[in-house]
Amino acid sequence: MKKKDAAKAVSAVIWIGMLALAGYIVIKGLSLDKEVVEKIMYNIQQQAVETYLPAVTRSDRKNDSFAFWLLEKTKDQLPGLDTDEQDVQAKEDVTTSARIVEENQEFLKQRLTEENQEAGPDEEGLEITGGDTQKDQNKETEEEQEEIPETGEEESKSAAVARERVPVTDISMEQLQDFNFVLSNFYTVDSTTSITSDQLNAPELLQMDLRMKTGNDQPQILIYHTHSQEEFIDSVPGDASTTIVGVGDYLTKILKENYGYNVLHVTDTFDIVDGKLDRNQAYNYAQERISQVLEENPSIEVIIDLHRDGVADNQRLVTEVDGKQTAKVMFFNGLSRTKQNGEISYLPNPYIQDNLAFSLQMMLACEKYYPDFARTIYLRGYRYNLHLRPKTLLVECGAQTNTVEEEMNAMEPLADVLNKVLTGT
Repeated sequence: MKKKDAAKAVSAVIWIGMLALAGYIVIKGLSLDKEVVEKIMYNIQQQAVETYLPAVTRSDRKNDSFAFWLLEKTKDQLPGLDTDEQDVQAKEDVTTSARIVEENQEFLKQRLTEENQEAGPDEEGLEITGGDTQKDQNKETEEEQEEIPETGEEESKSAAVARERVPVTDISMEQLQDFNFVLSNFYTVDSTTSITSDQLNAPELLQMDLRMKTGNDQPQILIYHTHSQEEFIDSVPGDASTTIVGVGDYLTKILKENYGYNVLHVTDTFDIVDGKLDRNQAYNYAQERISQVLEENPSIEVIIDLHRDGVADNQRLVTEVDGKQTAKVMFFNGLSRTKQNGEISYLPNPYIQDNLAFSLQMMLACEKYYPDFARTIYLRGYRYNLHLRPKTLLVECGAQTNTVEEEMNAMEPLADVLNKVLTGT
């Protein structure tokens, strides 16, 4: 056969093959059996090739599909046709990855929706702290979970852990309706006072709405220390940052930076008189100063008087939270009532029930998310300036035997629990 005739034969075979391939695709689109069609086409084309081009017939092809073989043979003549398997696979991988990301996002949104429903619906029109509303802040938090920041900057560990934390324990409403169960598991009653089931009705206290209603464009939370000179086992003499005031500074920072609250921290001294430690009138001095601050900042809803306890030198109030040694906290309530004299008329507190609700909701949130972090709530007979606002807490964090680091570590779960109560989540 002459070269010219051979070239014509090759060209004819190629065109026949391409037409056959086109026919194959059309037939496939009509949903005929793929294996039957491929076998017919392969036999026809194989006979043509063996007849006219026996030299290019190969028995070592890895893929016996005629379409694959023909495309391989014509790739050089038709450079616009890209049949590279790695490129095709890469495109499929991109498509698959995009689908996985989309499905994961849908799953995450659904899970967040379920969690929000479990937490209970927000009341319409209720303005809460955090940007325009706390609801907006939570929405931004959820979006941060869904997207990986491109800047590479990571948020603080405490905020991330708090956001991802799941409930550890759950106390049923049936148990909380049992006054003896509540009293024995969550309270210590000082010998100076007493409390009844009418005064300590847990279900009613838990129903009280303690959510923050003030926006963070004005002061919301006030932190102070009636006993500002309280120190710890490794406090540095003369260094306020290693005292309870320094611990208050850290709590203020967390509430501001991690949760978006507007916080005032009063660091005035109330327990130094004439240069000496004297706590006899500390609560009176503190009341005068804090009342002035509240008058200047009527938007403040929450007051926290942060202390540390005093225990025997061989006792340490410490637990472990997220792998860190952490001082335990105790919420303290004054009932303005003693066993001996009954109601103390000169120490009125119209907010006793509100105070009890606040400490109980804080206590149960601790139990739910940080078991063993909170000691039992302490009830005593006097007032302790808890009458200044309905949402007032007296918090004892650790004791003189704790380290400064243990005290600082306690502020992270304390801030998280406070945020959960103030947002109703």
